[in-house]
Amino acid sequence: MKMSGENVLHAPVERVWDALLDPAVLVVAIPGCSRLEATGEHGYDMTVTAGVAAIQGTYAGTCRLHDLQEHRSLRMDLQGAGASGTIGADVAVSFADAGDGTTRVTYDADAVVGGMVGGVGQRMLASVSRRMAAEFFAGVDAVLTGAAPAAAPQVAPVGLPVRAGTAPGQVFTAPAPPASPQADFLRGVAVGAGLVLAGVLAGAVAARRR
Repeated sequence: MKMSGENVLHAPVERVWDALLDPAVLVVAIPGCSRLEATGEHGYDMTVTAGVAAIQGTYAGTCRLHDLQEHRSLRMDLQGAGASGTIGADVAVSFADAGDGTTRVTYDADAVVGGMVGGVGQRMLASVSRRMAAEFFAGVDAVLTGAAPAAAPQVAPVGLPVRAGTAPGQVFTAPAPPASPQADFLRGVAVGAGLVLAGVLAGAVAARRR
């Protein structure tokens, strides 16, 4: 499944770039992500919720950022697996000055879904993924504008400073979302097929309908 899109964030390119490399921001912005643990430079393990109709559960995922071109572009490799299926996504993200102190972020994602969740129609998955990508970027924007706080590290290796994204072992948790009787697939990854993340993150990767 291929998809693309763009969003304008209300901060300069430098700040947007730093936000997308900061797990303290990612954990509160990725829909459905409850836990993010740094495993190395620009690498994370994540826990996300996933569900569509009766297919629901907790998924374990990984996110790795690579091919970083500072303030210009990066790639995200997202993987997620749970009892109901798997998802993998490769997301190319680009940054550009949109004027007036804002940044245009564009993404192109290629996602592969397997298992029971793979039986969901491509059109529905694409629609949900785009909506979750928009929700992810809105979450990043909320942190950048001060409308929402970033998460604080819960654990840091002994002898190392508590600093987002620098030391393996740091754990970031997000507040639990309010209970809802409805759920959609791909809430959490947004980034990854959504920055999908999207899809992030992406792999995140899963979504709950609001």
